Amino acid sequence: MTFESLGLISPLLKSVKKQGYNSPSPIQLRTIPIIIEGHDVLASAQTGTGKTAAFTLPMLQKLNQISNKRHRSIRALVLTPTRELADQVYSNIKEYSEFLDFETTVIYGGVNQKPQVKKLRSGIDVLVSTPGRLIDLESQRHLSLSKVEIFVLDEADRMLDMGFKRDIDKIISLIPSKRQNLMFSATFSKDIKKLAHTILKYPKLINASPENSMVEAISQKVFRVSKENKTKLLIKLISDGNWRQVLIFTRTKHGANKLCEKLINARIPSLAIHGNKSQSARKKALLSFKKNEIRVLVATDIAARGLDIPLLPNVVNFELPNIPQDYIHRIGRTGRAGANGIAISLVCAEETSYLISIEQLIKKKLDKEIIKGFEPDLNASTEPPKIGVNRQNRKSRSKKIKAFSKKKSRKSFKKKFRF
Repeated sequence: MTFESLGLISPLLKSVKKQGYNSPSPIQLRTIPIIIEGHDVLASAQTGTGKTAAFTLPMLQKLNQISNKRHRSIRALVLTPTRELADQVYSNIKEYSEFLDFETTVIYGGVNQKPQVKKLRSGIDVLVSTPGRLIDLESQRHLSLSKVEIFVLDEADRMLDMGFKRDIDKIISLIPSKRQNLMFSATFSKDIKKLAHTILKYPKLINASPENSMVEAISQKVFRVSKENKTKLLIKLISDGNWRQVLIFTRTKHGANKLCEKLINARIPSLAIHGNKSQSARKKALLSFKKNEIRVLVATDIAARGLDIPLLPNVVNFELPNIPQDYIHRIGRTGRAGANGIAISLVCAEETSYLISIEQLIKKKLDKEIIKGFEPDLNASTEPPKIGVNRQNRKSRSKKIKAFSKKKSRKSFKKKFRF
C-alpha cells in the first residue's frame, strides 16, 4: 500500500516523499481515509507508530479544500499535554505543509507570551498548544477559537493523568459545536472512553495495535540490584557498553538532578530535563542530546512522551514508574518506526511490586539478570516507596485550614500547624 492510494493530494505526497517515507504505517493506513471522509475518530496507537502524520496529513488536506487566505483564523486546533510534544507536533505540521499555503504556530507556557501573541495576530490557520497557555491567551482575548473546524486531542490519556480534564472541558466550550474531532490515546481505558463520549460524535474506533502491546523491536531486560549500587551499576553499563546516547528515567526531579551530578562526576556528559527546568533549558538539553554533545539525558516522566529522538538506541529505567502504563511510554522512546532498541530497568527490592504490575500489563515475564558485585540486598524490604504522601498531607492540611480559619485568626492557625 502506498500514500497515493490513500487519496492524498500531490503537495502532501511531495512533502511525505521529501521526509523519506515510502509506505504508510498501520495507523496511517487505517486513519487517513476515514478523516478525509469527515468522520470523528477515536484512535489508539503506541508511540513511534507515525500517529502524528496520521492526523496531520488528512487535516491539512481537509483545510486545503476550503481556504481563505485573506482572513486567516484558527481553523484547526491540536491540543497536547506537554511542551515537548507540542514542539514535535508543530515541527511535523510545518514539514508536511511545506508545499501548501498555511500558517502554523505553537504556544505553551514557561516562555514569554509576547512573540506568541505577535504570531497569532499575524493570522494563523493551524494552532498547536498546551491547555494552560491556550486558556490564558484566550482569556486575554489574544486569540479566538470560534472558527475551529477540526479539533485534535493528542495523548488524551496523558492529559487525564496530568489533571487537564477541567481545562479540556473549558476549551471544548470555546470551540464551535459543529466540528470534526480527532482523539488519540495510547490506550482505551474507561476514563478515555468516558471523555470520548463527551467530545466525539459517532466516532470511528481505530485500534492499530493490541491495547498496551509493546514494540517488538525493543529488547527489554531487568537487572536486580541493591538501591545503593544502582548508580555504580549504571555507570558500568554505560562505560562497558560504550553507550553514546542513553535516555534515563527517574521518578523525581530531585532524583534526576542528583543522578545527573553523579554521572558528570564519573566523566559522563549529562543533562537533566524535568518540570522545574525552564523551557529554554529543556530545549537546550534536548538539542544537545540530539546532537550527541552529551551522552546522557536524565528525565522525569514529563519526557516520557513528546520527545522525538530518531533512532535512540538505549533507554534506562533508573527507577521503575509506580504507574505501569508509564513504563510503556518510557521505553517507547526507543525502537521507534521499526528500529531496534534496548530498554533496561534497574530494579531494587522496594520496586518488586512495580515490576510485577508491569509484567502483568504487558503479559510478559521480563528477562532478569544479576551482575557480580552488584547483587540485590536480600534483607531489604519489598515494601514500595510511599508516593503521593506529601500531596495527601497537603490536601488534609488544606481542609483543616478551611475549617479552623472560621474560628481562629490566621496567625494562631499558622502557629498551630507549624507553617
